Amino acid sequence: MKKLLYAVASLAIMLAPAQAETKYRFAVVPKAMNNPFFDVARDGCLKRAKELGNVECIYKGPVEHEPATQAQIIQDFITQKVDGLAISVADVPSMTKSIEAAAAAGIAVITFDADAPGSKRSAYIGTNNKDFGLALGKQLAQLKPEGGKYAIVSGGPGAKNLAERVDGVRESLKGTKWVEVAGSPTFCNDDPALAVQQMSDLRTATPDLGAIVPIGGWPMFAPEGYKAFVNKNRKDIDAGKLTLVVADTLKMQLELLRDGYSNALTGQRPFEMGEKAMDTLLALKKGEKVPDVIYTGLDLVTKDNVAKLLN
Repeated sequence: MKKLLYAVASLAIMLAPAQAETKYRFAVVPKAMNNPFFDVARDGCLKRAKELGNVECIYKGPVEHEPATQAQIIQDFITQKVDGLAISVADVPSMTKSIEAAAAAGIAVITFDADAPGSKRSAYIGTNNKDFGLALGKQLAQLKPEGGKYAIVSGGPGAKNLAERVDGVRESLKGTKWVEVAGSPTFCNDDPALAVQQMSDLRTATPDLGAIVPIGGWPMFAPEGYKAFVNKNRKDIDAGKLTLVVADTLKMQLELLRDGYSNALTGQRPFEMGEKAMDTLLALKKGEKVPDVIYTGLDLVTKDNVAKLLN
């Protein structure tokens, strides 16, 4: 009997490493961890990893928008020999090199939210960013067809997804009565407080500025500062002289829209990005083919349908 027990115990010890090897370690690397948009992507990643059972979701990125730090974090993950990487690309040239290094090390690499299409990544998961910009511009044109002067607030100047959104907004408003002011877009480097300051500066520089279009949710991610800006300009907003069309639809943003702090939102689906990142990396590790681009869609929100999204 003792021999049998010993044999069973020995077999369990032998099998343990083999079972452990089936657990994949996938790292999700956002542009900046101080951006709550990426918290939602993280939550999607963690939920899907738990459902899959054989996947661990590791979430780590720069605290603030710092491409050099993002590159170093990816290098650390390469050294740690993670099984897969999902990267929101802060700067295309530097990330293209990082992705090449990861691929050379045999690590499965995809991008999410922001792409580096010329790199060796296997897939991109996220928004069609040109369509995103077109939708933002269309919302503005529909809200105020009489036009006026407008400005765009962007994030990092090296992010391809944001450049595509800017192009989309401009294309959508071409041929309308809207004219972009000099100094637009501004670049807040995903810093919420700076985004609010830039909105204020734009309004000061052009007192008759008719619209501000942040192509990311950054100013709303500093809710007190953002509300102070809106309250200062409340008379013009209520009179239709200043229109605010903001990107993203996080819960805090939906609440701000409901409470009258913006005219419209166009939202992405970061939770779905996190979920699909785990599914796609797992498929790659299993040797399966995956689509080059996986779009996650958009949500258009005004005061008329915001309650539905908050329920």
